[in-house]
Amino acid sequence: MLSAFVWLPLVGVIVLSLLPKTIHQSAYRLVALIVAIALLVWTALLGLQFDPQQSGMQFSEYLPWIKPIGLNYHLGVDGLSWPMLCLNSFLTVLAIWASERQIERPRLYYALLLLLNIGVSGAFLAQDMLLFFLFYELELIPLYFLIAIWGGQRRAYAAMKFLIYTAISGILLLATFLGVVWLSGANTFDYQPLRTSALPLESQILLLAGLLIAFGIKIPFFPLHTWLPDAHVEASTPVSMLLAGVLLKLGTYGMLRFGVGLFPEAWTFLAPWLATWAAVSALYGTSCAIAQQDMKKVVAYSSIAHMAFILLAFAAATPLSLVAAIAQMVSHGLISAFLFFLVGVVYKKTGTRDVNALQGLLNPERGLPLIGSLMVLGVMASAGIPGMVGFIAEFMIFRGSFPVFPVQTLFCMVATGLTAVYFLLMINRVFFGRLSPIVTNLPRVQWRDRLPALVLMVLIFAFGLQPNWLVRWSEAGINSLIITQPSVVSPIAVRSGG
Repeated sequence: MLSAFVWLPLVGVIVLSLLPKTIHQSAYRLVALIVAIALLVWTALLGLQFDPQQSGMQFSEYLPWIKPIGLNYHLGVDGLSWPMLCLNSFLTVLAIWASERQIERPRLYYALLLLLNIGVSGAFLAQDMLLFFLFYELELIPLYFLIAIWGGQRRAYAAMKFLIYTAISGILLLATFLGVVWLSGANTFDYQPLRTSALPLESQILLLAGLLIAFGIKIPFFPLHTWLPDAHVEASTPVSMLLAGVLLKLGTYGMLRFGVGLFPEAWTFLAPWLATWAAVSALYGTSCAIAQQDMKKVVAYSSIAHMAFILLAFAAATPLSLVAAIAQMVSHGLISAFLFFLVGVVYKKTGTRDVNALQGLLNPERGLPLIGSLMVLGVMASAGIPGMVGFIAEFMIFRGSFPVFPVQTLFCMVATGLTAVYFLLMINRVFFGRLSPIVTNLPRVQWRDRLPALVLMVLIFAFGLQPNWLVRWSEAGINSLIITQPSVVSPIAVRSGG
């Protein structure tokens, strides 16, 4: 059942490659969209059979692959990975829908989007660490080409920078996994047996340090973040939606699955430093966002700040904070994809993202009133206004982390409070006031350009008003992680409500 997430997009890629070159390019988009929707439907059908009360792996698939190196084709899904899998399937559909109808080299473009989906889904499903690494590296290739071919003016620089950083991340990750297997004396990379292997604290700290840097680049945290703003600025809107919405979550998911899961004693030892790292990264991202003049860079640095809250939750490692971290991954995925999509619409209609050049776009007659109104709602969601998913996720993180790290939590709360500052500065300059002369007579926003934003907005409100729809999937998996690693946490009960 889980192999469909790997092989169905691959079938789509093969179909795209076999289509004749004389066919209209809309056919390529239609094939990719059908495959993505089929994956989303399959995800929904699987969700009907997924038991949120079961703590272990579900729908497991195991097949010995390359025995001499201990590599097995082992897939499984639990409460930690299930929300991420759903998020990936959902955002892939929206990204394909949001792609330009008349795009250069459509066959390659949509094939790369499907390959990107394979890499991300495979990483979330992999229960063999070497298999996780292969999928983790697989997503690097399509994302590099998506930025390098369909990006902005500095796309070559941004793509190469992303490639170098991600390659370093992959090297550190592989070295860490090899070190775990070698030091534990195991003959397999299978995740579950390695969880029970007891390594000395010194070895755990050394291996965890490599893991933290590897995933810290991917997420990214300060000072490993410099590739992200460039990648977002040069990437097209659909690629930015996927990059912020789901690709960054590979880092946080890996940190939870392998960091907390494999190195409990070292995690407890380093937890105060990790919480401090989270606070510094949150304040840095916030400070940089305030100073930006490009709308995309504002959202990109905001992403760095809000992802840091997840690290704070991991450092505290209470039941409530860990459940909240999963909720924040989904929340950030929805809100960041929403904001990047709206920024993309503004750029498409006006030709600029400069906050100093834009003004008065809320003008009901000649501006972009609906897009401006949705942007205001997106800003409110990111700032944590009650009734939206951003509020409940961050509130649970702060509630679960404060008893363990009160000072670092307070600094992160300051950072989330400043979210309103930089976003209100952007909203005030771009959407209020008299309409700028350089953006008059704007093209009309068609319904198909509004649909992804409207769907995302519905989910942001739905999960904000009914957070149990989101957190219920992860509680059993988090409790299982904590029970098997009792030294990691302090006793705070999970609360799934608002």
